[in-house]
Amino acid sequence: MKISVALKTLLGTASLALPLVAFSESNVQTGAATAAPGATAHVDFSIVIPKMLYLRVGTGSNYTTGALTTNPAVDLITFTPTAAQVGNGTAIPGTGGDLTGGVETAAIVSNSGNVTLNATSSGALGNGNGDSISFAQITTAATTLTSATALPAPTLTNATSANVVLTAPATKVITQDAKWTFSYANSAVVPTGTYGGVNLNNSRVTYTATMP
Repeated sequence: MKISVALKTLLGTASLALPLVAFSESNVQTGAATAAPGATAHVDFSIVIPKMLYLRVGTGSNYTTGALTTNPAVDLITFTPTAAQVGNGTAIPGTGGDLTGGVETAAIVSNSGNVTLNATSSGALGNGNGDSISFAQITTAATTLTSATALPAPTLTNATSANVVLTAPATKVITQDAKWTFSYANSAVVPTGTYGGVNLNNSRVTYTATMP
């Protein structure tokens, strides 16, 4: 069978290129029959870890398995004092939350040093009739969930809260969670109406975590 000059040239070029693409390092040592030659070969490895920052408040993905994902669900916490309770100074527990009873799962997982956490609202809760209730009336109590130390909760305001700073250990990795229990302080008599709602009348609070 005859092989054209062009095909021979192509095969020769390919054979020269293959060691560069497909073969690892090799090393041959020779010696006398009584010698003990040694041969070595080397491989370099690299693992590239991206920065990772996970924040969960309420319904969200499981963060304890290491497979972190995004969940867009937004929970609604509702407080409904009775007529006899309005403004009597006794805190009112909420309903709703992924843990029910006005209680939310809160968690941060990160791998690049300290984390700063805060909460932002666009103003006091309104009822659509010109009346309002300050976010200072909604308190947050943090208690332990799975981590040894509970994740502190920012104190809600009608703007941006003071920062909560989580100091990373020497490993630079933070995994901290808590149960955040929301309550309505109920310290004043206010006009009737539904204050807030589902992304209505300044109802939504945005929690933000940042890291270097």
